[in-house]
Amino acid sequence: MNNVSNIPNSSLNSLTKQQCGLIKGPIVDMDNRFNEVFHSFHPLNPEFCPGNRVIDNFSDCFSFHLFVKSKDPSSKLRIQQLNTLAINFFSSVTNALIIMDISVRNNITSSIIHIHVCDKSVVKTLHYTVNVTSTEVEFFVLCCGINQATQLHDIFRIIVITNSIHAAKKIFNLLSYSLQKQSASILRDLRSFFMYHPKNTIEFWECPSKSN
Repeated sequence: MNNVSNIPNSSLNSLTKQQCGLIKGPIVDMDNRFNEVFHSFHPLNPEFCPGNRVIDNFSDCFSFHLFVKSKDPSSKLRIQQLNTLAINFFSSVTNALIIMDISVRNNITSSIIHIHVCDKSVVKTLHYTVNVTSTEVEFFVLCCGINQATQLHDIFRIIVITNSIHAAKKIFNLLSYSLQKQSASILRDLRSFFMYHPKNTIEFWECPSKSN
């Protein structure tokens, strides 16, 4: 009797209905999956060389504001804090606010980026992705959002509100890790932004996710 082990190593498009019927559970076309995986490691990039890193030369230009669930179980205080932050932030035309949200449902990862300047939406980007990890999507969204915000004219301060703060912190990680190539791209944008004016800063604020 035929079994799954008899199915040749090939694309799903080449399988017969009978062969597909022998496979239990969800079917993922690995050929397509491999085409979606991002290039990961790039430890020799100049952005990671000691003495040349953003964390070495611009440590005062970026900061993280984490959500502590034990101090605010319902997240209400944090949401109020972020709302107040956004309202005050819109008072200056030299501020850019990036709001990011990433969610996964039925193996489809959706992400949305809003960029506001002075209470006006200047950029809105929506992405749907399949067959990639949530971490890959988080880095992709951070890369897009930061790149777009740092290209805006006369912006001195950027605030990023995201439910993927762990990915944002990983950008400045000094160790070798997956998706370094995406980190290098983000760090180049930040380096150019910080060098453009000594007042330029970026802040990362964690927004509680729906699962918290």
